[in-house]
Amino acid sequence: MAIHRLRSALRAHSGTLPLRVLRDPDRWFILGTLIATIPAFYLEMLTGERSLVAAAVYVVAALAMLLRIARRQVLMASRSRRWLVWALIAGLLLAALMPPSSTSSLALSLRLLTALLTLLHMMWLLQHLLARDSLPALLGAAVLVLVLCGAGFWWIEPRTPTLQDGLWLAFTTAATVGYGDVVPSTPASKVFAVFVVLLGFGILSLVTASIAAMWVESSERRMEDDILRDLHAEIGQLRAELRATHEELKALQRRLDQPP
Repeated sequence: MAIHRLRSALRAHSGTLPLRVLRDPDRWFILGTLIATIPAFYLEMLTGERSLVAAAVYVVAALAMLLRIARRQVLMASRSRRWLVWALIAGLLLAALMPPSSTSSLALSLRLLTALLTLLHMMWLLQHLLARDSLPALLGAAVLVLVLCGAGFWWIEPRTPTLQDGLWLAFTTAATVGYGDVVPSTPASKVFAVFVVLLGFGILSLVTASIAAMWVESSERRMEDDILRDLHAEIGQLRAELRATHEELKALQRRLDQPP
């Protein structure tokens, strides 16, 4: 019974954490601004010109993170994560000031590094929702990532004229299948494919681990139930033996108390 009570308490405690995450508007605002930096990155690569819209998106994302720091909601993390947060803010501000990526290798490298830090920070913001034992949330996240990646390929890759072609290329890229019927052909789509592979490794690995953990947890639960059932049977047997021993002692005591 104690094991069952402990397990129920842990599940109740873990269930309240995602609710607090869902009710955090600042977290979702920062996540939205960081997601918006992805099309902003490719907007300059496709047009080959400086985009004020992309620069504004970078600045808004940096300001949103600075506002969260001002509210003491980020600096409570570890020291290494603090440096990543400050590096991401600096990268976003520099990305807004640098020339177009198509005309400057330094600007392209900086924006690529900033995009990588952005993905890391987005995973940090969603780590409580993407727990290994939350299979429905992981499946929903995997479908959403594939749909967004397919839409991205549809937008930036000339060989995917339809959304279906973009979704197919996103799936084969994320799963690292590589059939070769549709491949990235432009620098922008090749860079995008790199991030799709990284996201595919992360999301699909979590889904696979969640399914495996579900089977392992079911086996462990059956083993625990069998152990508890055997333990209860042994305890019942010990009680019966103690009760019989107690009756024998009472009978012996009565015979000793009788006068000779």
